[in-house]
Amino acid sequence: MSMQDPVADMLTIIRNAQAMGIQKVHMPHSNLKREILRVLKEEGFIEDFEVVASGNKKNIQVALKYYQGSPVIEKIVRISRPALRIYKGYDQLPQVRGGLGISIISTPKGVMSDKTARAQQVGGEVLCTVE
Repeated sequence: MSMQDPVADMLTIIRNAQAMGIQKVHMPHSNLKREILRVLKEEGFIEDFEVVASGNKKNIQVALKYYQGSPVIEKIVRISRPALRIYKGYDQLPQVRGGLGISIISTPKGVMSDKTARAQQVGGEVLCTVE
């Protein structure tokens, strides 16, 4: 199986694991995935993540976060896809659930949440939204 969209695969792994109540998941490493997970950790949607090297391959181990038995991430949706990239200026970035959720944006200054991108007045590719 070839991976056409590694970010969508990562989001699906997280979504499926939380539906099953799994505490930790593993996935192949990439720098973009690591940066997305960094933003999720900073915003409090996951407990932690760690890059694990085994031989010449790297994997990412993600500790998912639950509150009173239910997952913290209620909904995680891929917005920009390889076949259809979605770019927005800082003043047009989507606001998720009135500010309770976040959009993850890939900007020239790095991957960041929509709140940080608005504060730095920088736009970019809208990768996903998290509620």
